[in-house]
Amino acid sequence: MGMRDIAGLKVADTLAEFVETRVLPGLDLDAQAFWDAAAQIFHDFVPGNRNLLQKRAAMQAKIDEWHRDNPAPIDSDAYRAFLTDLGYLVPEPDAFSVDPKNVDPELAQIAGPQLVVPVLNARFLLNAANARWGSLYDALYGTDAIPGQPAKGGYDEARGSQVIDWGRQFLDRAVPLEGQLWRNWDGEQPKLKAPAELVGRNGQNWLIRHNGLHIEIVIDRDHPVGRGDKAGVADIVLESALSTICDFEDSVAAVDAEDKVLGYSNWLGLMQGDLRETFIKGGEEMTRTLNPDRQYVDLDGKAFTLPGRSLLLARNVGHLMTTPAVLLADGNEAPEGVLDAIMTATIACHDLKRQGRPGNSRTGSIYLVKPKMHGPEECAFTNDLFDAVEDMLGLDRNTIKVGVMDEERRTSANLAACIHAVKDRIMFINTGFLDRTGDEIHTSMLGGAMLRKGAMKETPWIAAYEDRNVQIGLACGLSGKAQIGKGMWAMPDRMADMLTEKIGHPLSGANTAWVPSPTAATLHATHYHVVDVFQRQKERADEAIAPLADLMTIPLADGTNWTADELRAEIENNAQGILGYVVRWVDQGVGCSKVPDINDVGLMEDRATLRISSQHIANWLEHGVVSPEQVDDVLLAMAKKVDAQNTGDPAYRQMAVDPENSLAYQAARALIFEGTEQPSGYTEPLLHAYRQKVKAGG
Repeated sequence: MGMRDIAGLKVADTLAEFVETRVLPGLDLDAQAFWDAAAQIFHDFVPGNRNLLQKRAAMQAKIDEWHRDNPAPIDSDAYRAFLTDLGYLVPEPDAFSVDPKNVDPELAQIAGPQLVVPVLNARFLLNAANARWGSLYDALYGTDAIPGQPAKGGYDEARGSQVIDWGRQFLDRAVPLEGQLWRNWDGEQPKLKAPAELVGRNGQNWLIRHNGLHIEIVIDRDHPVGRGDKAGVADIVLESALSTICDFEDSVAAVDAEDKVLGYSNWLGLMQGDLRETFIKGGEEMTRTLNPDRQYVDLDGKAFTLPGRSLLLARNVGHLMTTPAVLLADGNEAPEGVLDAIMTATIACHDLKRQGRPGNSRTGSIYLVKPKMHGPEECAFTNDLFDAVEDMLGLDRNTIKVGVMDEERRTSANLAACIHAVKDRIMFINTGFLDRTGDEIHTSMLGGAMLRKGAMKETPWIAAYEDRNVQIGLACGLSGKAQIGKGMWAMPDRMADMLTEKIGHPLSGANTAWVPSPTAATLHATHYHVVDVFQRQKERADEAIAPLADLMTIPLADGTNWTADELRAEIENNAQGILGYVVRWVDQGVGCSKVPDINDVGLMEDRATLRISSQHIANWLEHGVVSPEQVDDVLLAMAKKVDAQNTGDPAYRQMAVDPENSLAYQAARALIFEGTEQPSGYTEPLLHAYRQKVKAGG
């Protein structure tokens, strides 16, 4: 890879060319001035970035030492006193309220689903951006959200009747009519019970607003569905994915300048509004672009528009990783998170200069999500970094908003202080059960053997974690100003289960939760009509915050007298998930995909799932619950299973036939056997190293 000497940095040719020929034109930024400013930011922030990582490692070493000296059972009072003396736990800030300005209503004032999509895949990005609106009929017809399956060979009228009945029942629950059921409606102007409100039309279609979200009743008496409907209803279209995280982090495999530029290029296409992707589907060539805004007239005949696309956020990488795309003056790789901040914010300036065309933020903000921060000091570092990027770009202070992922133990234990560190630019907090559990295991690795993975969901710290996230967010004034979010539904083929279970997220008072697909976004949107989230926030606002003592309860097993079958089942489940994900990451550069689990159920997997599974086996190895020989035996058996599950993939490279020479297999094994040494239990360092080997070898 060629490198250019620019402003005391060495910049990959592909990145330099991309910046100078595609990013800077139209932004009134001089190339030399841009690189000079970027070099200054690296100069100013690299030492602090390194110091924060050294502090993480030093704290972990002290915690390991404490556990060696204080074997289980843990004295909880002594443990928390130690963490306080260590500086791991910091004093709570005085009462305060966040004050971000110009936050778009999709994040501040409306509750609804949020998609997460890998930024390296343009087709997925376009699907997600266009998932602002979705057909309820389509979402029901083709999934298990309702019992049965459509018959093959064209439109199944019996299935269609099921869909129509479900849709009418949904309307009766969410936006009931005065004096009649929706199934008896004749298509005339509907008379709605408050608080639902009829707000306009699009041709014959009726537009309803309820709980801040819109429902469009599509009238088409010539349509095969509408033709047989009393009111001519051909579809019910729901406002669905209000926002989408375009992910540069856990769901992508970006290990070099080529990968980074692909991600930045796709983000640029979104911010300029011209991203497109051509592909073959059903034997035909198709081109996907961003949807336009939607046009309506109100009941007085006055025209208005609604956004046609999801509000887009960019998730940068955390503080840990470095990138070969930029080398510093000392020859070391630059922190990837610093490069992401510079690049994603600069690219988003195209949206700020959109000059009348439909864009992303309607309030003039840039939305960057920052994951994997450990405590308030790291949040403050990000705040200072974003200050510097704003100064570099000539932006007003706090134009760049930040989303804080509440997914590391030191962050959730000090959440109010973390929010305080970014209080004038915060736009969301969001729980992440899998990463949070991975950090729980790694932080307390030497404390003892952990419970089986499934049993952890029933432990006190999980309940405290989910409650405290909402309670502290409300206490810090996020309601009406920023999102309080919950995590991903990981089973995209199990929509009936999602409809039953995921209503718990809006009931918790969270005004968003993650979904794995546009279809899931449409179905999850129904929950935000059933639950008035902002009313729930008012109801929860006076709750006492769940005790820190519960949050800090380590999920240790009370003895390790599991049967041999139980032990093998646990490590098989973990090992199969690790191998199924890693083989695609390392060999094919796929950072997120639907991976069959040990029971052949498709699960959306990313690095967060990998972190918990690898750390769990590493913990059991550390405490002698299982032996290295047992783990190797299971890994080989599961490699054979994963190979069989991928027989239909022509790009797949089998692992079990020659595990010693399979880089994917060796990466999976290293994640387990070197798990205790990995910083915070993160999987990125090993994955990047093995993926780079594959790319180097062609």
